[in-house]
Amino acid sequence: MTQKNSVTEKARPSRLQRELSAAIMELIRSERLAPGTRLAEVALAERLQVSRTPVRAALKLLASRKLVRAGARRGYFVADTAPVPHKAPPRLSPDDTDRLFLAIARDRRAGRLADEVSERDLMQRYDATRPVVQRVLTRLAEVAAVQRKPGHGWRFQPIIADAQARDESYRYRILIEPAGLLEPGFRLDPAWTADMRRRHQEMLAMPWSDTASIALYEMNAAFHEGLAAASGNRYLLVAVQQQNRLRRFGNYDWTFGHQRVIVNCREHLAILDQLEAGQHEAAAALLRRHLEGAAKLKRRSKAT
Repeated sequence: MTQKNSVTEKARPSRLQRELSAAIMELIRSERLAPGTRLAEVALAERLQVSRTPVRAALKLLASRKLVRAGARRGYFVADTAPVPHKAPPRLSPDDTDRLFLAIARDRRAGRLADEVSERDLMQRYDATRPVVQRVLTRLAEVAAVQRKPGHGWRFQPIIADAQARDESYRYRILIEPAGLLEPGFRLDPAWTADMRRRHQEMLAMPWSDTASIALYEMNAAFHEGLAAASGNRYLLVAVQQQNRLRRFGNYDWTFGHQRVIVNCREHLAILDQLEAGQHEAAAALLRRHLEGAAKLKRRSKAT
């Protein structure tokens, strides 16, 4: 190999850098991050389940391609020109995909599914085609519920699986989430608020079905993570993101009926109303009451 070829080989990004770069861009698109939004290495590393070093390398790669921009001093930010979205492949059997997504969540929550699986395992267990299984695994990977193993197979991330752990999770969230609304650096992004209001109104208008529980949980998770991000406290954001990952499989299967969906959405909207009015103390009280109510609902459902 010539010296020139050796230099080129060294400069080529690794597979991990390419995968993390794609994952970061997907996060920017799916969460509709505004131009200029800071891409915190700590939060990204926690979200993508890797250390900060490969995240930093992936951000540097994206900056070299002008997909994100480097700050004047340090750090990276969403580029001023929004990236062109990838053309989405045609959705394959949406009903089958959603049903499989929910079936995996139920079996995982009930302990019927091993920590590590292969595509073939899932195809045989659920009598599903490979394209549907791959689509579901991709969606689960996007929300950090599974992680591809080096070489072969998939590994599920840890979950909150027992009543005591659920109680501890809610008590922890009651301690930190309302406090985030009182942080001195709290700043609500008007674009995020408008998007949240739109999503909640759409959820209220949506005919209810079992598979709608997936969209409900992801909307709820985005709401609580968005409030944590608005606090300006990176450690609080990482904590809420971690809780959402641990809770994901236990909450995809909504068992409380459509009326509780309406209550949940209206409570979220009431919190936004108080925040937009500058009433942070009142918003924090509403958020605490909202979490306490959800905790009681969970306890009652497990007792029956």
